[in-house]
Amino acid sequence: MKKLWDISPPVDAQSPVFPGDTPYTQQWAATLTETCPVNVSAITLSPHVGAHADAPLHYDPQGAAVGALDLLPFLGRCRVIHALDAGPLITIAHLQRALNDMPERLLVRTYRQFPRQHFDTQLTAFDPATVQQLADLGVLLIGTDSASIDPADSKALPSHQAIRQRGLRVLENLLLDNVPEGDYELIALPLKLMTADASPVRAVLREL
Repeated sequence: MKKLWDISPPVDAQSPVFPGDTPYTQQWAATLTETCPVNVSAITLSPHVGAHADAPLHYDPQGAAVGALDLLPFLGRCRVIHALDAGPLITIAHLQRALNDMPERLLVRTYRQFPRQHFDTQLTAFDPATVQQLADLGVLLIGTDSASIDPADSKALPSHQAIRQRGLRVLENLLLDNVPEGDYELIALPLKLMTADASPVRAVLREL
C-alpha cells in the first residue's frame, strides 16, 4: 500500500478566511427523528476556504470558471520544496537547489506550522518573476501552504496575473507541515462548479 499524505486543512467554522471573505457556516435543514430518516445540512462558504484551486475567473473578468478547467494540472507527479525562511516573497533562488528535472507540478512549503485558526496577514507570497521562471521550466501548477501567491495587501496581484499570462494553475492553503521534500503523486481535483471563481479540493499526496 502506497503511503498517503492528506494535505487539506480541516474546514469548519474556525477555518481562517481572507479578511472580508465568507467564512464557513452550517445549518441543519433536517435532523434524525422518529419521523425523519436522515440528517441533511446546508453549508455556506467562500470557495477559497481551506485547500482550494483558483480559477482564472478569480483574477480575470473574462477568465474561465473552475468547472471548465482541464483536470490534468491537478493530477500527477509533483515536487515538494521547503522555503521556510523565504521572507515576504519566494524567489527562484529559494527553490534553485531542487529544480533539476522538474515535474509539471510544484508545491512550496512556507510555514513551520500552518495557521489553522487565524489569517496570516504577513503570509509568504511569490515574486512574479519566480512564476515566470517556473513556467519556463514547464511547470503547469504551483501550490502553496500560504493563503495567496500574492501579498495579502496586494491590489495589483502581479503573481496571479503572471499565472494568467502563462496559463498556469494554482492551489492555495495546502497543509504541508509533515511532508518531506521530494517527489510525489498529487491528487487535488476541483469540483465541477460551472460559474465559480474557485473550488475546494481534497488534496492528497501519494508516494511514487
